[in-house]
Order: sequence, then C-alpha cells, then structure tokens
Amino acid sequence: MNIKNEFLSKLKDFSSTLTDYVSTENKDWNIKGFIDIEEQIYTISSDTKIISKILEIQLFPKFKKFAEENGYHIVLAEKQNWYPDLSFVKKDDEKIKFAVDIKTTYRLDNYDGFCNGFTLGSHGEYFRVRTSNKNIQFPYAEYTAHICLGILYTRAKLGDIDETETLKLAELKSITSVIKDLFFFAEEKWKISSDRGGSGNTANIGSIDYIDDMLNGNGVFKDLGEQIFDDYWINQGVLQVPKPNSEGEYKKLTKLTEFLEFTGKDTRLINTPKPKRKNKK
Repeated sequence: MNIKNEFLSKLKDFSSTLTDYVSTENKDWNIKGFIDIEEQIYTISSDTKIISKILEIQLFPKFKKFAEENGYHIVLAEKQNWYPDLSFVKKDDEKIKFAVDIKTTYRLDNYDGFCNGFTLGSHGEYFRVRTSNKNIQFPYAEYTAHICLGILYTRAKLGDIDETETLKLAELKSITSVIKDLFFFAEEKWKISSDRGGSGNTANIGSIDYIDDMLNGNGVFKDLGEQIFDDYWINQGVLQVPKPNSEGEYKKLTKLTEFLEFTGKDTRLINTPKPKRKNKK
C-alpha cells in the first residue's frame, strides 16, 4: 500500500469514529450554544459558516491525536481564507504532506438522498500555478493528495430554534440542537467533484450532491481520472472554446463536454452519478 492510500484508509477509519464524539445518545449535536461567565447560554445560529467553524474547533483535539498516532504533525491554515484547513506533514519526511479540508453541508429536506453539496476549494491562482503561495499554506504541488473531510447533517426544523433565546445552565439538556444525525467521511476531492462551480461568481469547485455517490467517490471524473480533473478546472472559465452552432465564434469554457470535445477526448467517459433530483411533495 503506498503512502497516499495508507493515509486515506486511516483517515476514513478515523472519520467513522467522529459521529459518536460530537453526538448525544439521541443523535443530536452535543454542542448546544455559547455560555458566558454568568452561565447564560445563547443558542447557535443555523448559519453554515458558524456551524462549520464550531465543528472544526470541537474536532481539533481528535485530529491532533490522529496525527500524533500516525507520525504526522498538523499545520493550520495561517489565514481564514487559505487552503487547506489542515496540512498533515509527516514527521520523518516533511516532503510528504496531505491537504485535508473540512467541509460541511446539510441534507435537503425535499429531495430524497441529496445534500446541498460542498465547495471543494478554489481553482484560481494556487490551483492553476502549482508553485504559487497565494492563499494556500504550501504550494499545491507539494501535497501528496488533496482530501475532503466531509460532514453531513440534518438541520433542525424551522420554529424549533429561537436564535434570540437566552437560557440558564440548568436548562442545558432542554435546548434543541441546531443540527443532528451527523455523518463523517473522507475522500479525495477529485473523486467527489462535479464539473460545476461551487458558489456564485467565485472560482470554487463544486461537488456532486447525491449522498450515496459522494460516499462512494462516484463523481463526474471517476472514469476520466485526476489528471483530467486538474486539466479541466485549470482551464474552466479561462480557455476559449468554439461557441456551439456558430462559425468562428468562441466562448469561455464552462462545461466538461466542451473541454473533452476541444481536446479530442471521448465524452462518453463522463460519469453521470446522480439520479434525477425529484422534489418530494
């Protein structure tokens, strides 16, 4: 087993232990709110960024222990918007580094088996220029693998959480957790990638959103491989490709089919992992 497969296998085993660590017996998140010196508890917002940051802080002691047990030390991202969240650097060979980005998302209420999806990091400068230090802890090319530590959860129902409410410590167990049914997994990010952007106008890579496919690494690039994933996202939004049904007109690359046709590759190798999303009535 090579070093990448060994690390990923251990991280997957480790991730399977985290649900119990962050959950109550009823599968609610065991973080209930913030407390002040007067023992007043303030409920947590359902904002995904807040939930993600608290989970990251809660899990860090476990990550640190995992690193120590397996001969690594952890380097945290120096700035909030830097990639990745955690860099695992091998103690006896610091050329071996693993990028582990913690990503959270929620299951969709009205769609069986789907989640809201992840953003898997930028495909901007540090992705395109693999020796760049811009917004990244170590240059992209120095990492042995780029891994997503994914966290899936179910949000509390609307009306169950009052974000303006303040409670006393004696009422702790009566507080409704803002999320529940947390599930953790680890996978190389190219294996769960889609060919779509992850958020608005920013240069972020989007994930697939069908949960079973996500847990099985069954992304769009499954049959194309990591090199095509890299090549596509390096060129996405930059490369000029022929505009359909036109003569001599070009447009910016936005679809994987366009990239494969432009480079003379077989579009039948595109994996179509998810079933058609159907809205529950």
